[in-house]
Amino acid sequence: MRALTIRQPWADAIAHGTKRTENRSWATPSKHLGTRILIHAAAATDKKAVLPPEANVGRAFGRIPIAQRSAIIAVATLTECHFDKGMQCCNPWGMDGYFHWTLTDVTALPEPVPAKGALGFWAPTEEIVNAALRQETGVAW
Repeated sequence: MRALTIRQPWADAIAHGTKRTENRSWATPSKHLGTRILIHAAAATDKKAVLPPEANVGRAFGRIPIAQRSAIIAVATLTECHFDKGMQCCNPWGMDGYFHWTLTDVTALPEPVPAKGALGFWAPTEEIVNAALRQETGVAW
């Protein structure tokens, strides 16, 4: 199982809100489409983040608990990837000129699982995967 690191508040908007599009400058490797991935909240925040006013972000902006940083906070299925060339698809979360990665079946974890992230897809330890999936399903993998 792979993890994807996303800066706050975007990771929180995925885990606890309605954000189901992750904007990236690169296409999803096809081997990851249709797989479950761990959503990792980066230690750093996106200081330039402007959340869409009409979007449900789940929590008040700026009130994200410190435990929700540098931790696995959700599990999701990565189902699709397409490039937005001015189509204004995936509103309000999709950005023009980026690849849109579609996330479905998002499950927020009741307790964040501390983990150091990395760029791109990365392989968490078996202990981290099990700690996250136990919360999602009640069963270790």
